[in-house]
Amino acid sequence: MTDHRIHITDVAPRDGLQNQQVPVSTESKLALIGVLEAAGVRSVEATSFVSPRAVPQMADAGELVPAVAARWPRLRTSVLVPNLKGLERAHAAGAREIAVVLSATETMNARNINMGLAQATEVSEQTLAAAHALGLRTRAYVAVAFDCPFEGQTPLPEVLRLAARMHSAGAGEVVIADTIGSASPGQVKERFAALREVVPIDRLAVHLHDTRGMGAANAWAALEAGVRRFDASVGGIGGCPFAPGAAGNLATEDLVLLAERSGLATGVSLDGLLDAIDFAQTLLQRPLGGRSIAWLRREQAKKRTAQAAEPTPA
Repeated sequence: MTDHRIHITDVAPRDGLQNQQVPVSTESKLALIGVLEAAGVRSVEATSFVSPRAVPQMADAGELVPAVAARWPRLRTSVLVPNLKGLERAHAAGAREIAVVLSATETMNARNINMGLAQATEVSEQTLAAAHALGLRTRAYVAVAFDCPFEGQTPLPEVLRLAARMHSAGAGEVVIADTIGSASPGQVKERFAALREVVPIDRLAVHLHDTRGMGAANAWAALEAGVRRFDASVGGIGGCPFAPGAAGNLATEDLVLLAERSGLATGVSLDGLLDAIDFAQTLLQRPLGGRSIAWLRREQAKKRTAQAAEPTPA
């Protein structure tokens, strides 16, 4: 591995919170973003400008975006927009980076945004072009890029075609999403080996879920394929409300532990992430944490015990 740093976008404020049953206030969302920023996270997906009827948890997007910009002007903050109307609302709120989501199957697009694949592709391309004209940074998700909950395995040629179209439309990053967490490491390596032939590897990112317990293994497979841009969610919060069976996201703490133990820098503090998990647990009123959480808690406790035992300077 020649590139020894990975770039993490924490999606807990948007993808993590969007389908939570506990209402989360704007101030609480800002507090969550604040503890992530304090932990060293430099990129977050903050919210989405979708219909409040479809996703009530994101109804405060217009208030959240300018507040984030005012408090953390250097924090890279992206927002999801479904179409040109969403882009207009996001731009009016002061968003500096937007993301579109294009599902790779007919049925998922119909269930998610009530469009067919061809129309959804055109809308994504139009939205990216309009965002580029406004001087905004852009990301494009290719969702259900491994398997669709309605159609089964997604054909690789279709994923390649859509990724190439999003890249040609001007997406700064093309994010390949394992939306329901069904991928295996072999599939990840195979798909990214093909994807890097149609999209430059430094423009590719991966969005993983941990439904089958292979989130970290899939992240390692992506690393071996050359990917250095990852989505993750602190505490593993998340799951798509429109994709049956989608469990939580790859936990940010699992990704950071994997990277740091493998000689890759993240700039993110594991202790800081534990503070963020503590806050999110209080917010959502349930235990949170990725696969490594028990070990991380034990290590933190040992460190604190050792610090308490140190003699006090005279």
